[in-house]
Amino acid sequence: MNPEPDETRTANRLHPGGLPAIEEHDLPPGRHQFHKERLMSQIHDDRRTAAAARTPRNPLLRKAILLPAVTALAGALAVGVLVLTPGGTQHTDDRAAGPALTTSIGAADAAGAPRLLDRISLAAAGAEVPNGRAGQYIYIETRAANTHVKTVDGRSSLVSDPLHTRQSWRSPDGLKGWLIEPGNTGPEGITLEGRDEKGDVPTPHLGAPSHDYLATLPTDPDALLRKIYKETEGQGNGRDQQAFTTIGDLLGESWPTPKLAAALYRAAAKIPGVVKVEEATDAAGRKGVAVARLDEHSGERTEWIFDATTYAFLGERTVQVEGDGGEGGLIKPGTVVYTHAVMVRAFVDGIKVVP
Repeated sequence: MNPEPDETRTANRLHPGGLPAIEEHDLPPGRHQFHKERLMSQIHDDRRTAAAARTPRNPLLRKAILLPAVTALAGALAVGVLVLTPGGTQHTDDRAAGPALTTSIGAADAAGAPRLLDRISLAAAGAEVPNGRAGQYIYIETRAANTHVKTVDGRSSLVSDPLHTRQSWRSPDGLKGWLIEPGNTGPEGITLEGRDEKGDVPTPHLGAPSHDYLATLPTDPDALLRKIYKETEGQGNGRDQQAFTTIGDLLGESWPTPKLAAALYRAAAKIPGVVKVEEATDAAGRKGVAVARLDEHSGERTEWIFDATTYAFLGERTVQVEGDGGEGGLIKPGTVVYTHAVMVRAFVDGIKVVP
């Protein structure tokens, strides 16, 4: 992608291995802003639902576009370190639609997935862990983009919205937080603090994990996968695809400890249909190797992208690989439906404090 950065700053941060942010599934109409932002993390489920119902996308959902990938970075990703690329903080919303991003479809290698996930798991288990202090917040900064069908005056076309940066701050208990995201919030952002539509304090779960909740998850891969299957039963397009999606959301939208991250990768290796893809590129233009699974219902393949040398998690993308998706079948094979890159994860001393 070739965005026009509005500023340049570089920050070194530890790779996934500390505490997670808070996200949530399924947002019924009228919920508090707190729940709106949680649903944003479930872009995959929304995209499938919108396509099936052939209805316009909910403007409250986390949107991001698919423009050509950044070809150069401000720094490199090393083991235990995330380096922020230029344009990390954006307070303008230049969301003119552009052409959809396409890519070559990488060959899937089922035999190579277990060995790759074993290496990724070992690398995750050995990652350094930052020590957060009482009262600190977990800051996660990502770059994301998506493509969608746009209908104007009865005519539909496939478009992309601008690549944008999303910044979130979460308290470890999940009760306080803040979000800044062009297209979904104003320049100052929105609070994530509040109760649900019944007036109750939200209860953390797999789709909306807090630090305290993640600390209760089993780190035995078999036990962890059983829990994921049980708690996501009936969701998504089949139990295996939903389990893969749930693990991907925990990896990309929160901050698992090294031990839990390693268990998540080993659990993913046990899901039928998981494959290795030799080449993939994240939303920041970083190239790597991918662990992926094809959703047999939608024809989309979700790819988790890792540095090919360090096996550090870079991001995720979803590519249409079979059939035609979207309203009117406009999403053809080779279309990058969604792309997401993790740029910074860090502990900070307060809301709106940037590393």
